[in-house]
Amino acid sequence: MTSITELLACADEVSGTATAPAAAPAGAGPLLPVVGASTTVPLVDGTSRTYANLDCAASAPALESVAARVAEVLPLYASVHRGAGYLSQVSTALYEASRQAIARFVGAREDDVCVVTRNTTDSLNLLAGVVPDGGRVLVLDVEHHANLLPWVQRGTGAHAGETRAATVLALQPTVARTLAALREELARQPYALLALTGASNVTGEALPLDAVVELAHAAGTRVAVDGAQLVPHRGFSLAATGVDYVAFSGHKTYAPYGAGALVGRRDWLDTGTPYLAGGGAVRDVRTDRTLWQPAPARHEAGSPNVVGAIALAQACETLAELPAGALEAHEQALRTRLVDGLSGIEGVRVARIWPDSPEPVGVVTFTVADLNPGLVAAYLSAEHGIGVRDGRFCAHPLLAHLGASQGAIRASVGVGTTAEHVDRLVGAVAALVDRGTRAGYEVVDGCWSVVDDTRPLVEVRGLDHLAATAAAACGPALDD
Repeated sequence: MTSITELLACADEVSGTATAPAAAPAGAGPLLPVVGASTTVPLVDGTSRTYANLDCAASAPALESVAARVAEVLPLYASVHRGAGYLSQVSTALYEASRQAIARFVGAREDDVCVVTRNTTDSLNLLAGVVPDGGRVLVLDVEHHANLLPWVQRGTGAHAGETRAATVLALQPTVARTLAALREELARQPYALLALTGASNVTGEALPLDAVVELAHAAGTRVAVDGAQLVPHRGFSLAATGVDYVAFSGHKTYAPYGAGALVGRRDWLDTGTPYLAGGGAVRDVRTDRTLWQPAPARHEAGSPNVVGAIALAQACETLAELPAGALEAHEQALRTRLVDGLSGIEGVRVARIWPDSPEPVGVVTFTVADLNPGLVAAYLSAEHGIGVRDGRFCAHPLLAHLGASQGAIRASVGVGTTAEHVDRLVGAVAALVDRGTRAGYEVVDGCWSVVDDTRPLVEVRGLDHLAATAAAACGPALDD
């Protein structure tokens, strides 16, 4: 019988991928091939166009290498960690090799631990449960709700009764003043943890991590980074930055198979409250006591998402194989093209948190004159085949700071984005401002929709009931 050691070696060999293709000129074409790049969508004028996915900040498409890897390992899938069967041992080896690859991608230190989670929200809620009882947490009000609510919602849910408390620090008008406010607050009282975004999901901006870590560690405070928008778009290293914890999502890292990760210092994770109570997280259970495993098993009760972890590891490895600087150059070229184009349109305002922030990642939020953001997004989709996000992006306090309490439009780029996608968006917004919409739009159940929309539904199982509903509402039009 093949040993687990040999299986691990085999898993490392199988996890290797072909050398990444040479990068195209920055921003011109896709940096890496993604699934669905050639998908076409119907427009209201009866034509169709290749879909321009400018919503990567919400969920990025799968890399083709990730989809191929999943297809490769699915025949090998079985239970992990406690299975005696050969495929169980193979799956266990693949799962643990994936954990190592994920940790390497974010520059984990030798004594760090990688817990496989569902996503960034899951990771930060897990971390909130292991902060030592009584330890205060400091957070800024620019955060995504995933890095705000776990800290401020005390006394409810799984961690009810704990005495941990949070302070929410108000946004300052510049990076320099925000850092000064952080310094003053850290000196005012002790904090166990400072939690902050690595890149805003609204504007792509962030505070300089080196300065933040220096301030926090000087005060004896650990730093946790919400890396959902940072890790997929920039090189990041726990060891190089000194950050103590990073959380990120597979579905934003071109691996939308339901896995994410929390990587960082082991001590809190080894001794903190187990995230879930269940099988796999325990060493021994009796009616009068439970002995828990150390991390990562302590926080991975139940059957883990083996395929999701393998997919995320493959995405990490593919991104890591890119030439140095290629990812940043690709996104910055696209972002600059997008901001310059939008800024030249009358009535369009591009949001920015701080005038002195470092170069943002490829996330751009804007408003168009007095037009409702939902209407703009519906128009871009129906008349130009462009996917964007509208609303308040799970960052309500920040949108209020930016003067967009009613919402805005967000366009976000990724490794599959091309210059044509960006130019199409800029041209579509310019046309909207110049001549308005060609179709009629109305609000249905809170969402902007095309009036008497005749676009056919994509032919895929699971949408039949929608077609039937539309046929009943619109009569024979769908049959023409």
